[in-house]
Amino acid sequence: MIGNLKPLEIVLIIAVIFLLFGAKKLPDMARSLGKSARILKSEAKAMKKDDEGQAGTAPADENAQQSAQRTIQASPGDVTSSRPVTEPNRTPQS
Repeated sequence: MIGNLKPLEIVLIIAVIFLLFGAKKLPDMARSLGKSARILKSEAKAMKKDDEGQAGTAPADENAQQSAQRTIQASPGDVTSSRPVTEPNRTPQS
């Protein structure tokens, strides 16, 4: 679909986007989109790591697992978007 667009059409689409959102808001929108992508990537890695860790061993004490909290950060040094997260109990499925 994008291969069929001519250069003039692409320039017109970009111009309409600038007119709708304004030049000041576009960098903020791009920054927010980048943060969201980093958070999604880190969450996917954490889920994959958790699944690999749980496949080999079962937790000895479920109460200790309940009280444990993790902190998710969007990027290193970014303390404004970090928040504690409690994870639900996972039971091994038979």
